[in-house]
Amino acid sequence: MKTLFDVRGNRRLTAAATLVGAAAVTASLVAAVPAPVEQPVKEAVNISAAMPARQPSLAIPAHEEVLLQGSTTGSYFWDDASGRQGDTGLPAIGKPMQQGMFASPSWPLGTEGYIFYKGRKAKFFIGDRGPGVPSDSGVMLDIDGKTFAELTGTDWNEDTLTVGGDLGHIPIQYVITKWGDGPGLRGEPVPFSSGAWRS
Repeated sequence: MKTLFDVRGNRRLTAAATLVGAAAVTASLVAAVPAPVEQPVKEAVNISAAMPARQPSLAIPAHEEVLLQGSTTGSYFWDDASGRQGDTGLPAIGKPMQQGMFASPSWPLGTEGYIFYKGRKAKFFIGDRGPGVPSDSGVMLDIDGKTFAELTGTDWNEDTLTVGGDLGHIPIQYVITKWGDGPGLRGEPVPFSSGAWRS
């Protein structure tokens, strides 16, 4: 016959065994749950890199707003109404040809912005129409010859209205900071043949 002491001892052993078993089950459950994994720094960098940001090379004055930016191919022109080099007369905006006046096949006359080429920057306003046929092949901006010469590090010839060297087209980046109120179409440039310049 069991004594009271034996029964109490069995209860203590049973309780202790239950506690040990519960602790073992809890430990195995904790071990089975994966620990939270921190996202590697590389992923965070990739996320922030995907966010649009103004590139340092496309820096413009802080008080100006970027309305549109992109890239295209630029050619050069100089329409001084002299008839030299096939110019077509005074620029469409009605102002005399001058440095900083560019031609667009579609942007509104009076549009302002900046272009960038190999770390060099030039401010411009749209004062004429062009290029004509080349715009069907992606040449969407006519840069005045003097600015083109400065950007490419070549000379401007006042007599022949040509730029020294063999560059006639250059890849440029542009930033529009103000849309003009003259005829034309806001947004990505479109070819002269589209007729957008009449809008």
